Amino acid sequence: MEMDERKIKILQAIVNDYIDTAEPVGSRTIAKKYNLGVSSATIRNEMSDLEEMGYLEQLHSSSGRIPSNKGYRLYVDKLMHIPRLSPEEMYIIKSQIITDALFEVDKIIKQAIYLLSELTRLTSVGRAPSARKGRIKHLQLIDIESNSNILLVLIIDSGIIKNNLIKIKRAISDNNFVKLNNALNFRLKNLCVDDINIEVINKLKNDLKGYEDIVDEIVCVLYDKLNDVDNSEIYMQGATNIFNYPEYKDIDKAKEFLSMLGNKNKVSSLLNSASSISVKIGNENYIEGAEDCSVISAVYSLNDEPVGEIGVIGPTRIPYSKVISVLESVVKEMNIILNHTYFDENR
Repeated sequence: MEMDERKIKILQAIVNDYIDTAEPVGSRTIAKKYNLGVSSATIRNEMSDLEEMGYLEQLHSSSGRIPSNKGYRLYVDKLMHIPRLSPEEMYIIKSQIITDALFEVDKIIKQAIYLLSELTRLTSVGRAPSARKGRIKHLQLIDIESNSNILLVLIIDSGIIKNNLIKIKRAISDNNFVKLNNALNFRLKNLCVDDINIEVINKLKNDLKGYEDIVDEIVCVLYDKLNDVDNSEIYMQGATNIFNYPEYKDIDKAKEFLSMLGNKNKVSSLLNSASSISVKIGNENYIEGAEDCSVISAVYSLNDEPVGEIGVIGPTRIPYSKVISVLESVVKEMNIILNHTYFDENR
């Protein structure tokens, strides 16, 4: 059966109407609200064909139709129009995704997620950068307990700060602290965990003869702090926004959704985006509890390298075009601020 222009217009009208109303759409509604130039009977026949083709579903024999996952997919890929945000919305995004403190990438992400939830009225989620993907920006050893413990402060280019206490067996003079810090930064700056190999470690030990034991301790800490592939923090905002949708008036369905949100591994899997904008609809998510959800997500970048994701989770009746417009604008502003904060001053 051919998907001609008339069927496309009817499908587009049904998706738009169902997103707005959450009510199954009948042929009379389409005939009255949308100027398609055909009768209600013709629209009804076309809707029957669209159902047979898998683009529409009918919940009850006497009800109108609703889009299927296949119908939403065609709509997202081919039919929807991305609106421009209002000047007020753009001002809110540009003025509120800010941070006053250097290296506080988490604040930027949390603020972006808050704005995303407020502007879409959906549940928004985000993943902070993983330390494993980051490169060492700075290392600092600080004497904090009269030479019995020193603090290693590790700053990653993605804005993550890690610190760890290291026990030492002998006193270190102020001059040798300076020497240790200089050698560490000279050998390790701009390296990621996979770059810290035997050759690098031996060069560092050669620079710091007499302090090989401290070098070994520091390298162990670095591997521990940088090598955890699951250390990305998941942030969430607006979980209860789902109750704005009549689909989740059913208590069991709402519980299942909230339970899924409470599992960070599941949420992390939903955010597994490899592109600038990813739209996963219904059973495309492959996650228990998300079969009736759509997830729209995007990656944000530092120095043109993707380091994390941010997105929204909602029912398949999600307002796709509006959400994508908001998400694109939020991510664009995030990228500008993050790259300015963490890279411009060092170029």
